[in-house]
Amino acid sequence: MPYLFGGLVLLNALMLSYHLFVEQPTSTKSVQAAQAEITNPIAFTNNAKHIPPLIGTRE
Repeated sequence: MPYLFGGLVLLNALMLSYHLFVEQPTSTKSVQAAQAEITNPIAFTNNAKHIPPLIGTRE
């Protein structure tokens, strides 16, 4: 029984290392769309002048 358990643990480690390091994942269309949305620049407005001052400071 310990040999069976050890063999299953070894098989699990081999399969995990194969999926993590050898097999390269292919990106789907939804992943490509999300990556394009992230990498494209977005509109940014600086609203720092609307932030109230810290409590205890004078401005």
